Amino acid sequence: MCMNITTKPPRPNVLLLPLIGMLLFVLFYILAALKYPGGSWMMPHQDGFSFWNNYLCDLLDNNAINGELNTARYFARTSLIVLCLSLVVLWYYLPNLFKGKNININIMWLSGIAALVATSFLSSGAHDRTVRIAGFFAVIAFLTCFIELFKAKHIKLFFIGIGCLIIFLVNYYIYETGLYIRLLPVIQKITFLCFIIWFIMLDVMLYRKLKN
Repeated sequence: MCMNITTKPPRPNVLLLPLIGMLLFVLFYILAALKYPGGSWMMPHQDGFSFWNNYLCDLLDNNAINGELNTARYFARTSLIVLCLSLVVLWYYLPNLFKGKNININIMWLSGIAALVATSFLSSGAHDRTVRIAGFFAVIAFLTCFIELFKAKHIKLFFIGIGCLIIFLVNYYIYETGLYIRLLPVIQKITFLCFIIWFIMLDVMLYRKLKN
């Protein structure tokens, strides 16, 4: 018998919180980018934030790459925490999208929560270690989620999720090897956008199921 570690279905309106949180994430990151003093690893003396050269994590640091105090960090850190909390709400209730309970759903639930908790520590000063820990749990969460999506015949969500994972792995490969590193800032932003879209679709699908 499989132990059920998931929760009862929430009121459907609770699932509006992840949508609001993801919107706030984008809003706060735009504000952070506008406040960023300047500098990137490719162009240390550039003015402001560059879509092409800066990583999103640059906005979290105490000091900008050009050496100035990073006044954008408050917006960026708020954005990160809001995103993680919003996705915790989504992932906490996600098992309700699937019928029955099994060990795979339990693994999906636990690893997803663990990945989001780890991600919330990106600004703690141990960036590389945090990325690796969060990435490890995230891959497990995604793979187990894909299995359940396929079993439940949510084929569109399944294939979009697979596409997101492929982009994520390309992002991680470049990060670890340094190959095509000049492309990584843009690929990182594409990766975030793809996952945000996928999470929104998951949230809407779960909302509709609970609403009906």
